[in-house]
Amino acid sequence: MPARSPGPTVREERAQRESPVQRARTRRILPARRGLGVFRLLVAVLEVVALVGNFEYVLGFRFFATANFFSYFTVQSAFLAVVTLAIAGGYALTAERDPAWLGVLRTMVTVYVLVSGIVFGVIVAQASTRDYRVDVPWSDTLLHFVVPALAVIAWTADSIMALNPPVPWRTVGFVLVFPSGWLVYTLVRGADVGWYPYFFLDEAQVGGPVGVALYCALVLVIFVTLTAGLVAVNRWLWRRARDRRAPRPRTPRRRVARDAPPASPR
Repeated sequence: MPARSPGPTVREERAQRESPVQRARTRRILPARRGLGVFRLLVAVLEVVALVGNFEYVLGFRFFATANFFSYFTVQSAFLAVVTLAIAGGYALTAERDPAWLGVLRTMVTVYVLVSGIVFGVIVAQASTRDYRVDVPWSDTLLHFVVPALAVIAWTADSIMALNPPVPWRTVGFVLVFPSGWLVYTLVRGADVGWYPYFFLDEAQVGGPVGVALYCALVLVIFVTLTAGLVAVNRWLWRRARDRRAPRPRTPRRRVARDAPPASPR
């Protein structure tokens, strides 16, 4: 029996569905996508530097505990960001498009590092009103401000290229899974060891369980709002790029009727 020829790959099927104009525009964007891959990897490296520097900084504290350091939402979301950026960087360097699940994960992790920066900024701002000082070393500056800003730049650049599938709206629900699990773990552990990573999780500092619940509800609203905003922006940019890449219908040329030749004399 003759050997059956293998069917077309997913990339080949996608290329067949695209018009020549769309394929040409995709090829023009690919160098920028490779550059985005390098940028993602550099941000991941910077995040690792910030984590190492922050760990060395807190080692100097008298009551330092390793378990407490790794219990911060900022630290856990930073580890997620390193893994996600490394995976996304690899895809950008080796493939024309990211899988759909990676767009969901990148959006969620971007929200996590953004919320970490927002919460840290609020804590630093509130420190003066509560008569205590919060030092902001270079590692905290990287973790809470620089890396989140760079993550947003990488996420926005990817949305503008619009080579990947649009981020689905169900991401708004998925984004709460990790923070909810972290919150349960933190409250249970805090009640056991008497330590909380953030003041608004400590009943003694916010007026009891009601105060904790109100602060947690506010933070969850921030998660949902930021995610919904990023999804809306991504889908809007994706539609604009799709419209730009769509082949434009050609206007049919009108034929100009020629004057009939004069009748020849008989």
